[in-house]
Amino acid sequence: MSEGSSGLRWGVERRLRFIEFRLYWEGGINRGDIIGFFGVSVPQASKDLSQYQELAPGNMAYDKSEKRYFAAETFQPRFLTPQPDQYLSQLRQIAEKDKTVEETWLSNLPNVDCLPIPHRRIDPEVLRTILSAVRNRSAIEIHYQSMNPNRPDPVWREISPHALASDGFRWHVRAYCHIDRKFKDFLLSRCLDCRPAGKAKAAARDDQMWHTIFTVQLMPNPALSKSQQAIIASDYAMDNHVIDIPIRKSFLYYFKKRLRLDIADKVDNPEEIPVVVANSTEFEKALQEASS
Repeated sequence: MSEGSSGLRWGVERRLRFIEFRLYWEGGINRGDIIGFFGVSVPQASKDLSQYQELAPGNMAYDKSEKRYFAAETFQPRFLTPQPDQYLSQLRQIAEKDKTVEETWLSNLPNVDCLPIPHRRIDPEVLRTILSAVRNRSAIEIHYQSMNPNRPDPVWREISPHALASDGFRWHVRAYCHIDRKFKDFLLSRCLDCRPAGKAKAAARDDQMWHTIFTVQLMPNPALSKSQQAIIASDYAMDNHVIDIPIRKSFLYYFKKRLRLDIADKVDNPEEIPVVVANSTEFEKALQEASS
């Protein structure tokens, strides 16, 4: 059986990480938690707790009345680096009903909800055909409804897809367009139908905007007060009030829209646009290259 980074067997290390996760984020754990999640025996769960105490002495204390181990005041992580995103992402999955509580490492949940975002309808057969085309490096025809005023009705157009991309709200297929003769993004939800069209007419390696990374430098909006700029720098874990964000050039348009950077100079309240682009000249040049 393979070993984990600590030299322990992978299954053992995973259970010890689970124990530490529960101690850190939920304050305590008992044998039943380990048995219920991993399906191990009572003796094995007891052994895991004993082994954790041996390897991380002083991290937990046993309460006989509650028959439960609790995180001690001297607790120091031994098997994991606490990451809020890891915990919050599981909360989000539960709130959005992508997972049940039993499928996560959580048990004692706080009240939680997430802002609902309307999901775009995607035809499963369309997605299946696109995935097959990406795997097999083939071309397809898509019956596509664009928002181009010159194409008010759906048209069949041939593309050579090579990747999928999400802007956080919508899924696209990245493909070489045989009509416009360049690589573009096509919304999966607007692909009404598709069919095979032979071999791909362009290779993924030719999509320069997909493979080229541009580093966007963000800084607090200078229109904010000094203390407001300081908290924004802390929010985004900036170094000297600047943070570097490596992004594919093909994503720059979506990044600009997502952070509302396109209207930063048009909004009267700087609080609504907490960050702006520090290397704006280079950013706009890269954005223009990606859009051409």
